[in-house]
Amino acid sequence: MNTPDLWTRACSHLKSVLNTDVYTRWIEIIRPLSLQDNRFLLHVDNEFCQNWIEDNYRDYILDALRSAGAPGDISLKFVVESFDATTDVVEHKPEPKPGQNHKRRPRQNGHANSSPLNPNFTFENFVTGPSNSFAHAAALGVSQSPGRAYNPLFIYGQTGIGKTHLMQAVGHRVLQSPGTSVSYVSSETLLNDYVESIKNRTTMEFRNKYRNTDVLLVDDIQFLAGKDSLQEEFFHTFNVLYDAHKQIIMTSDLPPRELSGLEPRLVSRFEWGLVTEIESPDFETRLAILRYKQSLTKVKLADDLLTFIADNLKSNVRSLEGALTRAVSFASLNNQAPLTLDLLRNLLKDQLNDERQKDLSFDDIQRMVADYFDLRMTDMSSKRRPRSVSAPRQIAMFLCRKLTRSSLPEIANSFGKTHATVVHACKTIQDRIQVEDDLRSSIREITRKLGRDPISFQL
Repeated sequence: MNTPDLWTRACSHLKSVLNTDVYTRWIEIIRPLSLQDNRFLLHVDNEFCQNWIEDNYRDYILDALRSAGAPGDISLKFVVESFDATTDVVEHKPEPKPGQNHKRRPRQNGHANSSPLNPNFTFENFVTGPSNSFAHAAALGVSQSPGRAYNPLFIYGQTGIGKTHLMQAVGHRVLQSPGTSVSYVSSETLLNDYVESIKNRTTMEFRNKYRNTDVLLVDDIQFLAGKDSLQEEFFHTFNVLYDAHKQIIMTSDLPPRELSGLEPRLVSRFEWGLVTEIESPDFETRLAILRYKQSLTKVKLADDLLTFIADNLKSNVRSLEGALTRAVSFASLNNQAPLTLDLLRNLLKDQLNDERQKDLSFDDIQRMVADYFDLRMTDMSSKRRPRSVSAPRQIAMFLCRKLTRSSLPEIANSFGKTHATVVHACKTIQDRIQVEDDLRSSIREITRKLGRDPISFQL
């Protein structure tokens, strides 16, 4: 089967699976190039489209290609480069309706931006719950009064739980007002732009690019750590925007005071406005997210299947979406046989195993606590009682109790202590974190370093 025919048949399948708006926005923009050695080359306009399609629709496309007759081991490769209209490639995008623009690039300072706002990252598409309701309310307030409500707004939390979505939702809402401008940039892109401006002696253009905007959105600000010259430049950019009452929003994986490698004056400014956390979604929020994401497809899964996914995949929203994608793809390709719970469990076995493998061991926790407090691993089970050792040891016991499913005797045995000692340690730390901010911050940081969210025990 030739490439155009294969892609046409695959697109027909994708139309039957995906919501019409999703298909129009993300699938119609793809141009098939060639099929070589079971690798299908597809052209997209830019790196943003490539990343979004790979993260969200790769499995759908692969399943559609297999259903259209492609080999079972087919793979995808996206090509992002200038596209020659004379190249022998079939265009499967229908003629746009009058006034319709499929690319939907937002305005950003009047120039094309290498990282445009994601058209799906709006307030309407953001599912709220106890884990993110405060951050959502803060972002909504900023969007209604940019530069005045909370400036800067600093949103932090683990990867894949909606920080970028919420930040860009503000950008979309602000752009609805005539004459406003928004600049969105990742720290990596900011660094690359800065280096290029030095190399090409265009630092004034670099400054104007980020200082002449109504709203500046900076993703993953923690990556400025250790980059002294860029920190100096961003410090002055921050001041210019702040003094002009322009809105600044930043995201990070940690709160400002826990970011190492940043100048104190920057950390201080990051805390001038509102610092808010997005925590890992609870079960109800995870289920709501799955139900919303399913509404974007034409395949409806039984509620017990969605419940199973929400109950077993707790790491982040991305893992939830990945599981839903696989389930919807399987159901669409096997519509004669309904997807059962046993089939779903087998379909997601790799993800479920990954989730289980993330379970922490006593050694993991003891080693992290020892490293954090600059102790030896043997101190965790020694008979030494100076406070510099006993307090971290109590923290390790507390975390073993909170972050594992082990019994008190099992925890006591791992420390060479008694059951009563562990009970006393857990109560002591629980009481102290209610009144000691520094201790609570330390335990939060250790917990995150272990790949867990403090919401798991309401810290």
